[in-house]
Amino acid sequence: METVKRRHVPAPQGVEEFLAAARGPLGEAVLVITGAGVSLASGIPTFRGTDPDAVWANDVTEKGTRAFFKRAPDESWLWYLRRFERARGAKPNAAHLALAEWERWQERQGRAFLLVTQNVDTLHEQAGSRALVKVHGSLDQARCTRRNCANGPPRGTYPMAAVDFGPLHAHPSRDAVPRCPLCQSKLRPHVLWFDELYAEHEAYQFERVLHHARNSRLIVFVGTSFSVGVTAAVSALALKRRIPVFSIDPAGNQPASHIHVLAERAEELLPRLVASLPS
Repeated sequence: METVKRRHVPAPQGVEEFLAAARGPLGEAVLVITGAGVSLASGIPTFRGTDPDAVWANDVTEKGTRAFFKRAPDESWLWYLRRFERARGAKPNAAHLALAEWERWQERQGRAFLLVTQNVDTLHEQAGSRALVKVHGSLDQARCTRRNCANGPPRGTYPMAAVDFGPLHAHPSRDAVPRCPLCQSKLRPHVLWFDELYAEHEAYQFERVLHHARNSRLIVFVGTSFSVGVTAAVSALALKRRIPVFSIDPAGNQPASHIHVLAERAEELLPRLVASLPS
């Protein structure tokens, strides 16, 4: 059995210690994981947050499942299209822009950096992030429901912009659900549903995320409720390796004793971090 090298976990730290850690040796290999909270300032409601438009606050999360799609694919598509439409009009906020600049600074210093987002919006890409894994999929892609179709799992997708939703909007029904142009199977959103696994699609790059979690020296969560598989897996690896973990959460929620919580808004704290980086 491989012996895991134990590292000391420092006592809970504040903002200045976080900024120093990011600039210093611990910042030589950074993993950042963002959740819906990072996009809230851009006007996109969260799933589990306390904002009035939070999806769970409206008791509709059962629609984000494969089971619901199988039962009512037209209703599933229309629900997602309404949510996607709101996200498409959003613009990156200061947190997205700061994360992209942090990545560029890390690259100039020859330091490792990976940004993993649970969000399906495209705000990180719009802000300029490139070392990016969208572990829950992306709203700008659909995919075929038939496995091994070139447009479907395990690795295929189909551009959402190429999908004709006219018939579905005009006459919502199962028969109006868009079809794959290659095999005529139903198309679905390219998102990880609540009753699916990360292994469903290679684009989720879950093994890449775990690899970086095993090799990073500093892990930062931004705007996440720690209620999904990726946060649990990365948090557990960080605890096992005893490396510093920070969570930027304005509500100040403490997800685990080994996570240092910074009760700050990401759109305010992350630009401060970038401004503190030496040129």
